[in-house]
Amino acid sequence: MIKHAILFIIAFIAIATNLNNCFAQTLSPINSNVTLEDSLKRLPDETKVGDIVIHNLFKNQILAHTGGNFDSVIIVNKVYRPHQQLWDSCYAMIFGDENAKKFNNPSGMIAWNKSIYPKNKLLFNKLARQLLELNIDSTLAVNLKKFNSMVKYKPRAEVSFLFTPIQGIGFGGCNANRFALELNYSNTDLNYTVNKGIPHELNHLAYEKRKIKDPQKGSALAQAIDEGFACYFTWVFFDRKIPKNEVVERMSTTEWQWYVNHEDELFRKLSPFFADKSGDNPLLRNNKHKLFPDAPKTLFYWLGFRIIDAYVNKHGKNSWKDIYDLPVEEVFKRSGIVIK
Repeated sequence: MIKHAILFIIAFIAIATNLNNCFAQTLSPINSNVTLEDSLKRLPDETKVGDIVIHNLFKNQILAHTGGNFDSVIIVNKVYRPHQQLWDSCYAMIFGDENAKKFNNPSGMIAWNKSIYPKNKLLFNKLARQLLELNIDSTLAVNLKKFNSMVKYKPRAEVSFLFTPIQGIGFGGCNANRFALELNYSNTDLNYTVNKGIPHELNHLAYEKRKIKDPQKGSALAQAIDEGFACYFTWVFFDRKIPKNEVVERMSTTEWQWYVNHEDELFRKLSPFFADKSGDNPLLRNNKHKLFPDAPKTLFYWLGFRIIDAYVNKHGKNSWKDIYDLPVEEVFKRSGIVIK
């Protein structure tokens, strides 16, 4: 799966499309007297807080078609150029040589943008309205400011909200500071992604400095802790009011209980793979190796979360901040989890 391939390459992107918002914001209905075109024109092209920028590329992908005409200049100047590295170095790379020309030059971008909106007008308008109803600009600004106030490592990041002719990223990217949310990706839950997914992803970026210095960088344990920490940070970010099972891939209480019931066996059988850096091991690829065929969701997300949770339970409520500075082996040792 392309998305998972990207996740393992960059080792920081979570499957944010698998989240669900149990504290969603109250939606503000769009004034029926205001057209979608007018509402989009009022939306800023980008939201910027510190060194984090979110580009509303979808806005101009729609506005390029206003008045029954297609404006290719808007596509070049307001869709391609603002986040050109995403198109040139990410989309053009991950979808192969045969598709690269669609993304790494103005003419290619113009070609598919000319046809994609007319073919998907009802869907794209619906998705755009959902984002507007979520008060996307103010919601993102609030969440970004809170994130910056909580973490000492200030990541640089560019995120683009966009439509694309080939889906595969969902919510992901190709390096530690540029990625995309594909609005027309089939599994995207816009409500949760806007309200809760952004903090999860940004924590991956804040953690990146520690991760790249770790002797166990790229190991199965490192990837588990990276994902588990992003889930745990989401729980802390929203004042520990979200049930733990929901911040870890929207698990049901039944699914969560399965992990609780099998915790000792999980750590006993999976700990031999902690140092494995191949990426092809039962901890990271349970769907292939099926060491635990009945395990729900993504096994290493839960295991990583459990390690962080145990660490904080042992060292104090605010000790989650230690994780940014500790090697993953030290985090596990200090978690107090005993292999039985």
